[in-house]
Amino acid sequence: MGEKNQQQQVMLFGIDEGEHSFYALEWVLDHFFAASGFNRTFHLVVAYAKPTPSTVVGLGGPGTMDIMGVVDADLKKNAQEVLEKGKQLCTSKGVENASFEVVEGDPRNVLVEGVEKHHASLLVLGSHGYGALKRAVLGSVSDYCAHHAHCSVMIVKKPKIKH
Repeated sequence: MGEKNQQQQVMLFGIDEGEHSFYALEWVLDHFFAASGFNRTFHLVVAYAKPTPSTVVGLGGPGTMDIMGVVDADLKKNAQEVLEKGKQLCTSKGVENASFEVVEGDPRNVLVEGVEKHHASLLVLGSHGYGALKRAVLGSVSDYCAHHAHCSVMIVKKPKIKH
């Protein structure tokens, strides 16, 4: 965990395994931390929301308990891989003082609660670029956070390739 200067505000970055997320993290590092690898205004906290095994497997049925442990181990491994990739990206940009955490739960709740927990003044997310139908079915984490987080929310969009 990085050291945080008491005067610094917290920038909470919601990371996931998607390419849009890593694009957004790189964008934030380039635009907020690039000059010296350190930002006197913000301390960067990178948070990953790990799904619960029951949300992946579903509830009930014979043999469900047998696979819960396997699924949870796989989810933990995935979370560590995502954070390790995020740490490597930060290190490659010279940012050594960021904090990283895994919190179990729905990303919407994890991020809104993370804003409160860290007293964040800025929440940053990558946009997945879902269409209207997929966003309606899955729900948009960024839409939810924009309406419920008690701080400014920045959504970093990956530019679309023009043909």
